[in-house]
Amino acid sequence: MSKRDELIAKYAEDLRSKCGMEPDLDLLTKVTIGCGPAIYNADSETVAASSSDELETVRKNFLIKKLGLEDSPALMEAITAVVDIYGKSERNKYRAVVYYMLVKHFGKEAVYK
Repeated sequence: MSKRDELIAKYAEDLRSKCGMEPDLDLLTKVTIGCGPAIYNADSETVAASSSDELETVRKNFLIKKLGLEDSPALMEAITAVVDIYGKSERNKYRAVVYYMLVKHFGKEAVYK
C-alpha cells in the first residue's frame, strides 16, 4: 500500500468516525491527489481552523480558484460549518477531508470528474 493510499484510508476513517459520513472513495482519492504534495507535509496536511489567515486561504485558493465559486459570505459560512462537523476540538483537521466536505457541500463533484 502506497503512502497516498494509507492517507486516503486515514481520511476515509475520519469522515466515517468524526464527521458521520460515508465517503465516496473515488472522489476522496481525486480530492487527495488534488491537494498535491501538501498531504505529505506535517504542517500543510492539516487546516488550522483557529487561524483566520488559514481559513481565508482555503476560501480564496480552494473555493474560489479551484472550485470556481463566486465570492460571498456563504463561502466562509460553509468553511465554518465543515469545521463544526469535523469537531472544533479535533486537533488534526486534515486538508483533504475538509476539502472533500466542501466539495460535497457545494455539489462541485464535477470539478473532479
